[in-house]
Order: sequence, then C-alpha cells, then structure tokens
Amino acid sequence: MKNQRLRLRFSLGVAAASLSHREIVAALEHAAITSRLPVVYSEGKRPAPQISIAAPLSLGATSDCELVDIFLSDRVAPVDALARLSGSLPDGLRALSAEDVGISGPSLQSLLRWAEYEVGVLRPGLAGADVQRAIDRLLLADSMVAEYRRENKVRSYDLRPLVLSLRLEREEDECFIIFMRLRAEQDRTARVDQVVLALGLPAAQRIRRRCLYLDDTSPAVLAYRRLGQVDES
Repeated sequence: MKNQRLRLRFSLGVAAASLSHREIVAALEHAAITSRLPVVYSEGKRPAPQISIAAPLSLGATSDCELVDIFLSDRVAPVDALARLSGSLPDGLRALSAEDVGISGPSLQSLLRWAEYEVGVLRPGLAGADVQRAIDRLLLADSMVAEYRRENKVRSYDLRPLVLSLRLEREEDECFIIFMRLRAEQDRTARVDQVVLALGLPAAQRIRRRCLYLDDTSPAVLAYRRLGQVDES
C-alpha cells in the first residue's frame, strides 16, 4: 500500500554513465533495500519496484539533475531517507535532495516539460563559424524532418518544434560546447543525438544534462496552447 511518495534528485557521474535506464532503476532499488526503505512493489507475476525516473538518459551521458519518485509503504522523513540512501548508492550515483510530494499528485513524467543539455563536439576540422551557421540554419528552419528508429520500425517526425533553444556557448581545448534546451514531454521529446545529426556536426563526445523543468499545467491546457487557443481556465 502506498503511503508516501519521495521525490529524489540525484547526479549521475562518469563512473555510472554506462548504466542503462533499467540498470539505474535496479541500482536505486538495491540501495533502497540495503538502506531499509519500505519500497512498494506492483502486484502480479513479476512484481516491480514503484520507482519512476523522470526521463531516460542516453548511455554515456552525465547529469546533475536527475529526478526519481519512489513510493513507500511506510512514511520516512525525507532527510532520513536521503541519508540512508547516500551510503548505499554505487559509484557515480549521488543522492542530492529528497522531498515528500504526496501520493495522489500527477506522475513525474506528466510534469516534465523540457531538459537542458551541455553538448561537446570535437573541434578538429571545424571552426566556430561553421557551428554557428549550422545552429542558425536549424533555428531559421520552419521544419526539420528527422527519423527515429526503434527495433525494426522507423518513424519520421518534425524535430524543429522540439528544439526550444540552441546556442554555441563556448570553446574548450578539444570541443565546441553547445547549449540545448529540448522539449521532453511524454509524447513530444527531442534527443540530443538527433539534434546533433540535424546540425550536420560530428557525434557528441560528451553530454551533460543540467536541468529538468517540471510544470503542473494540466495536459488539457497544454493541448489547447499547442492549437493556438486561449486558455480561459
């Protein structure tokens, strides 16, 4: 029985960047069990821990802002849960904060609106002006057809409305650092690798997610806004 939902913010460093989404959930489950947190499990033949991450992170990426909801059968003070989890997480995962968000509120995934990234592409063979022209070309485009492959299926979609902000932020010894703010809603999500591909740049050498933005605006209001209608609520 669900009696509490804790929302944790955690970082994912280089040592854990190779973990898949499923492996991160498993690591969080193991840490919760080890620290004696009363995690709730689903019913059925294969009970699963009620642990929900806001948005999967691509392999090799790091983050300072990952969010996860964990449902508990008994209440635990957030500060105590944070302290207990902190000593049980594997290298590369670090619990940063915890808060009680109530069990009846919207799911974490339904609140997510966008994500911000810091993306590094190698400098050799490129000039800053080349990167800026690629960015300007994408931002000025009315549409940008991209393809997403999952197993044996290929889906075409318009990438352009999913790119909210894009800029060349700085140059480092080996990389150009590009800032991206990408839409991350449940049914409208942009991937960093697809944006880099659309820019015509070399594959990203490093990706760091630095912000996940949550908004409690209802899905119905968002749908009206997408259609250009006035919200009269």
